Amino acid sequence: MSEQSNSPGGAPRPRQHGGTHTTLASLAAVGSVLAASTCCMPVLTLMFAGGAAAGSTVLSAARPYLLAASMLFIAYGFYQTWRAKQCERRPGIAASVLLWLSALFVLVSLFFPQVVANAAANWLAR
Repeated sequence: MSEQSNSPGGAPRPRQHGGTHTTLASLAAVGSVLAASTCCMPVLTLMFAGGAAAGSTVLSAARPYLLAASMLFIAYGFYQTWRAKQCERRPGIAASVLLWLSALFVLVSLFFPQVVANAAANWLAR
């Protein structure tokens, strides 16, 4: 099947894009930030299993790499959004909102990791 379909007037029309790549990049960024924050939230490791406490030590050492991966995923999401606009396609509203929320979450966790850890610990303690 071709990438373009003809409109009734015969002019080529670009294929619609649902923003799947942008959404996946945003979710991957949030996931890697959550993994990077586990060094500050031992409560989270206790939820998974008692023996997973060593996981926070490993993830603490990997925190800079996980944060770098988060920033790369966010940058890739913005790149995908930019490319979609260049191809005259509009990303979905949900994908755009999720991308911006992910970028905000990554920036807050990058500059204020203890605030994120305290907020998550308070939320889990309810």
